[in-house]
This record gives sequence, structure tokens and C-alpha cells, in this order.
Amino acid sequence: MKELMQKIIEFRDERGWSPYHNEKDLALSISLEANELLENFQWRTSEEAIAESKQNIKEEMADVFIYLLQLADKMNIDLEEEAFKKMEKNALKYPVNKEK
Repeated sequence: MKELMQKIIEFRDERGWSPYHNEKDLALSISLEANELLENFQWRTSEEAIAESKQNIKEEMADVFIYLLQLADKMNIDLEEEAFKKMEKNALKYPVNKEK
């Protein structure tokens, strides 16, 4: 994950985009890219969307991920650590129902 983060930051910095990548604009970009991801599924079944648009779906997912990593970096958040914490919290909130 660190190598990927370094590549993303290097890419951003080489283009002088850092001043424009504040927390608000990164959060907005995550939302916009997530909506572009959703467009692939509009008016289609999941199966149709994947068959017709899998490459674009992968690219939009990567865009969301890249912006999310940049936001985490900007806010000094260890996203991997936070994901593990959230999964622990979710496990308590949604325990396994063994009597299904």
C-alpha cells in the first residue's frame, strides 16, 4: 500500500496538483467518481453491466480508490488500520445469527 501511495503522490506532485487536492475537493472527487461507477450499472442488470462495461468499471473503481487514498494521506489517516477497526465495530453491531 505504501508503494502505491508513493506513486500516487509522485504523480500528483509532478503535475502540480497538490494545491487543488484539499480535503473538501478530494471528498467531492470521490463522490463524483463513485457516480461515474454507478453509471455503468444504470438501466442494466449487474450481469449486463459487467459484460458490457467491465473495463470502465475497473477504471472508475480505481479512480475512487486513488482519491480515497489521497484523502487519507492528506488527513494522516491509516486507512488500512481504520478499515480493521470498522470491521470490528461492525462485527459487534451485526453479530452472526447462528439460528438462521
